[in-house]
Amino acid sequence: MALQNRVTPFGDIVATPARGAWMGNRGVLHGSDRTLSRRRWTTRAWITCRLEFKDRHRRVMTPGRYTELFFLDEATALAAGHRPCGECRRHDFDRFRALWAAVHEPVAGIAALDRALHAARLDERGAKRTYAWDVDQLPDGVLVTLADRPSSAFLVCQGALWPWSAAGYGAPFRWTGTVLVLTPRPVVAVIAAGYRPQIDGLAGQARAARG
Repeated sequence: MALQNRVTPFGDIVATPARGAWMGNRGVLHGSDRTLSRRRWTTRAWITCRLEFKDRHRRVMTPGRYTELFFLDEATALAAGHRPCGECRRHDFDRFRALWAAVHEPVAGIAALDRALHAARLDERGAKRTYAWDVDQLPDGVLVTLADRPSSAFLVCQGALWPWSAAGYGAPFRWTGTVLVLTPRPVVAVIAAGYRPQIDGLAGQARAARG
C-alpha cells in the first residue's frame, strides 16, 4: 500500500504509487504506524531536497524523524510552497535566495525568508492562498487552476496549459484570460526573474529544447 507522502500543487498530501523526482519535508507529520497525523506542517521551513545525498539512507517515515514528502517535479514543489534545501541543494538555494532579494524586500536570514514564504502560501485559516492573474503574464513553471475546474492543476509552459497528475502532465491546450495561481506570489516573481524549476516529462523536454 502506498504511503500518504506525495504532495500536489495545492499543497495536499496524498497516497499514490507514482514516484517523485524530489523529496522534501515540513517537519514530523506521522506517527509510529507511518500514517499522518491531522497536522500538515510543524515548521515554516518547507524544503525540497535531492533524492540522493552523501549516500544517506533510512526507512521512510522513521518514527520521531521528519516525514519524507515527494514531488512530481520542482514546479510542483514550488507551487505547494516549498523552496530548495540549503544543504543538499546549496547552489539552487543560493540562486533562489539571490533572486528573492533582487525582486522583494531583503530578508535577514533563512528564517525570515521562510516566514515570508509561509505567509504567502497559506491564509489566516491555514488554507492554500491563491490569487487571480492573466495567464499570459505568468512565466513558464507556474501552476494554476481554473474557476470551472477548481480541483485540477495545470502547468503554464510555452503558451499552453498542461494538465497535472501525480504521474505526469497531460496533453497541453491553449487558454487565455484569468486563472487562479497556485504558486505563491513571491515565488512567481522569483521564477520570472530567472529561476528555472525542473519540470517533469514532455513539458520539461519542450522547455529544455527552448533553451
